[in-house]
Amino acid sequence: MDNSGPPKKMIQFDSKDRKNASSDSLITGRDLTKRFQNGGVSIDVLQGVHADLHIGETVAIVGPSGIGKSTLLHILGTLDRPDSGTLMFQGENVFLYDDIKLAEFRNRTVGFVFQFHHLLPEFSALENAMMPALINGFSKPEANKPAEEILVRVGLQDRLHHRVGKLSGGEQQRVALARALVLKPPILLADEPTGNLDKMNSDRIHQLLMELNQELLMTLVVVTHNMELASYMSRCVTIVEGRLQDVN
Repeated sequence: MDNSGPPKKMIQFDSKDRKNASSDSLITGRDLTKRFQNGGVSIDVLQGVHADLHIGETVAIVGPSGIGKSTLLHILGTLDRPDSGTLMFQGENVFLYDDIKLAEFRNRTVGFVFQFHHLLPEFSALENAMMPALINGFSKPEANKPAEEILVRVGLQDRLHHRVGKLSGGEQQRVALARALVLKPPILLADEPTGNLDKMNSDRIHQLLMELNQELLMTLVVVTHNMELASYMSRCVTIVEGRLQDVN
């Protein structure tokens, strides 16, 4: 796979001792903490995480299960709120928003791709891809155009009107990717996006992610156990004792 192209600025996913965010950060997380209760026992999953993300950067979060990778991804995507800390998007603390405003922010700003794609099987590929645009207030004709364009881009021009329940696993994941990108969000977060795919389809998703990152200049953060996918990212980090650490 050819991953050539202009070099990207390295993502700064920082340890707690770095206090000042770069002025051109797209996302700046500071002192992010998250604690869970398990059988009466308190578990500190994140303990003061700092993160700076810039436009078009790519990062992989790797490591064993249970260290907080998905927890961090969900906080970066505002699917979950931290117990403490701030998450700034272009200088504004989004966790000061109420739940309605935060959901609106998330819908227009962040695309999500998960291991389990959460598509609606009774709807077509096109209808599934249109969903974020419809939620954002687009009319059906307005939503149809970008949804069709992104489905063609991910190679599903012959599957637009097929129900997703009739598609292969690799095709379904490409529909999920199209749905995540239909509004061209500046941020794409992917949690084990190839975890349920065979190697051929995994490689195709890897290539699509990297091509779309360059074409759309979207910031890409991927949680993965797949070190081949991680190797394509500009930075690879893990979580050790609740804090981010570079992987050499």
